[in-house]
Amino acid sequence: MRNWFVLQGAIVGVAVVAIAWRETRRPLRRRVERRVVHTVRNAAIGAVGAAAVHLVETPIILPFALLIEGRGRGIVSNVPLPRPLSLLLACVLMDYTLYVWHVLVHKHPWLWRFHVVHHADLDLDASTAIRFHFGELLISIPWRLAQIAVIGTTPQALVIWQTATLVSILFHHSNASLPAAFERVLSRVIVTPRMHGIHHSVVDDQVNSNWSSGLALWDRIHGTFRLDVQEAITIGVPEYRSPRHVTLGRMLALPFVARNLNRPTHAERRALETAPPDA
Repeated sequence: MRNWFVLQGAIVGVAVVAIAWRETRRPLRRRVERRVVHTVRNAAIGAVGAAAVHLVETPIILPFALLIEGRGRGIVSNVPLPRPLSLLLACVLMDYTLYVWHVLVHKHPWLWRFHVVHHADLDLDASTAIRFHFGELLISIPWRLAQIAVIGTTPQALVIWQTATLVSILFHHSNASLPAAFERVLSRVIVTPRMHGIHHSVVDDQVNSNWSSGLALWDRIHGTFRLDVQEAITIGVPEYRSPRHVTLGRMLALPFVARNLNRPTHAERRALETAPPDA
């Protein structure tokens, strides 16, 4: 397993460098905040989340995956396939159940209190991919255990899926501009920056689309795919439109102190589409 983690680190490292280079050379959207301030804040939120994962999730998830593998439990364990196809099937099913979890964290008010920290970013770039509140990561552990148990995800499949998912979310959260025609074709297979940008809009009927994290297939199957909004997307959530609202301290405390996290009314949506952030 150690070699798998080394390989995972190398793949993610190369992806970060490549995406950062593309964001610098060909940005997709104009920035709202200074890049260094924005990146440092997101890195700090991500570091707290990474610590929570390292201390709590990893010691639970990997041994549990070993247990499930040893007992031959789960869907994949009971489907007679060559090992490469079994790994692929497990990763695809993990990706689909992540789609389901993503819908849940938006639809359930208590889960949204934590997930809103991710969406409150005023800019969308690769650093947003690690901007998840530590509370959201911790409360997702039971879901991850259920995924592994039902699917029969082995430790090897888990590491492959985690690596692919991390690279994918770094890519589709990025502020990297790709040729529009190429991206339209690519979005038939995987989630792309323009596609996911719509999901981070302040407008309610836009954010309630493009839930996929890896394969774009799930949005197409469930009728939640859209690529019709390309210009003038306002990134963020209506309640937090100023840099002073999204400081590190406020974001870490947000799930525990927020009072009103309702999405905008229909009348408010149109005004919010092009409204600039507060000064």
